[in-house]
Amino acid sequence: MKYLIAATLAFVAAPLAAQNQDLGEPIPEGQDVETIEEEGGLTGSVSFEGNLDDLGIAIPAFATDRNVATPANAQGTAALGVELARVITSDLRNNGLFKPTGPDALPKPSFANINAPSWATWSNRGAEMLVHGYVRARSDDRLTVGCYLYDMALQSRLVAEGWVVSPADWRRAAHKCADLIYSRLTGESPFFDSRIAYIAETGPKDNRVKRLAIMDSDGANHRFITTGRSTALTPRYSPDYKQLVYLSYVDGNPRIYVYDIGTGRQTLVTQSENPTFAPRWSPDGRYILYSMAVGGNTDIYRVSAQGGRSERLTDAPGIDIGGSFSPDGRQIVFESDRSGSQQIYIMNADGSNQRRLSFFGGRSATPEWSPRGDQIAFTHIAGDFNVAVMNPNGRGFRKLTSGWQDEAPTWAPNGRIIQFFRTERNTGKTSLWQVDLTGENERRLPTPVDASDPAWGPILP
Repeated sequence: MKYLIAATLAFVAAPLAAQNQDLGEPIPEGQDVETIEEEGGLTGSVSFEGNLDDLGIAIPAFATDRNVATPANAQGTAALGVELARVITSDLRNNGLFKPTGPDALPKPSFANINAPSWATWSNRGAEMLVHGYVRARSDDRLTVGCYLYDMALQSRLVAEGWVVSPADWRRAAHKCADLIYSRLTGESPFFDSRIAYIAETGPKDNRVKRLAIMDSDGANHRFITTGRSTALTPRYSPDYKQLVYLSYVDGNPRIYVYDIGTGRQTLVTQSENPTFAPRWSPDGRYILYSMAVGGNTDIYRVSAQGGRSERLTDAPGIDIGGSFSPDGRQIVFESDRSGSQQIYIMNADGSNQRRLSFFGGRSATPEWSPRGDQIAFTHIAGDFNVAVMNPNGRGFRKLTSGWQDEAPTWAPNGRIIQFFRTERNTGKTSLWQVDLTGENERRLPTPVDASDPAWGPILP
């Protein structure tokens, strides 16, 4: 079954102008975030023993040693301290696990209180946890942001950490503080300091303009990557977060491009006159999976991320599409209608040992393996379209949403939250939503235009 195809699909180097005609301005990238050790950063025990969704967290404004001008906020570091606390509050509230109270309803601590909280000030406010922080302007125009988490009952520090960021990256410091709190209190890996790629949609239903866009995990710092001259589809981040792979119809023919986020350049990986779908990275970033229809049969192929010959991995009659690697790179989960309807199948990375996973009624499509390896998310179709999960052995089916048309799930980097897009009945409008693995805490993400095909990237380096 496994063989090389040179005649069917060969790498063709397109002229540079053709490759870049749909690109907008390069995305402005900030500097690397430097982590610094805060005094007393060792973790302590937590006194809270209830449910996390009852856990109150007080997050007052971050203090500053002196209020000075900063490119991050026209009103200075004191105003920036309020904004930092607001972002952290929003992150933790939107996660659905905590009950944070933000800076607008709390007194402002002094800079001296950051290392020595005034316990009497906070003891009657009903919060089990207290977040203190500071922001300082440096001589090199960068900012130092510190984050401290305290247990109110024990009156002790649980964890502390700091970061040096460029003014353009001040929100990253806030997300990192939220990640620190989330990880310390839940024991789970963080996910707030990450980005989401998606397809931005505008125009009438029968003539949609689809552009590639990215934003922070909370919807901030939104940027369009392509101009919309060509249709863009199904983006996915590379494992190292430096690139995006996506499908584009530059001249009416499908092409798979890899876009370098740091340089704003893109590389043509494959092109064909045949319908091509759903490019996906291998965990090591060396290969890209995609599907292509040839002679009425759609199969899954693998190609080097640098381009070259493609290797066909499936050859069963019907439509095989949407391959997604397991985190260890040993297996691929995909969608196939070889049994007569859309179902989920699994195979080894070389295409061997193909077998069906989904046997729970209805149809199943668009599978994506969790970064933790313990779950597979997919679209379950039984009248309505809804997001569901199952174990890699095909058991443990659970439906997580109950919308009319919810589809194309993508995982948060910690494997505990799923993002998808929802189409409104009768309007065709699309939007991004997320839900946790309990099926609760469903929320819509803000986007400036309609949105589909989300891809959640890994934690930023």
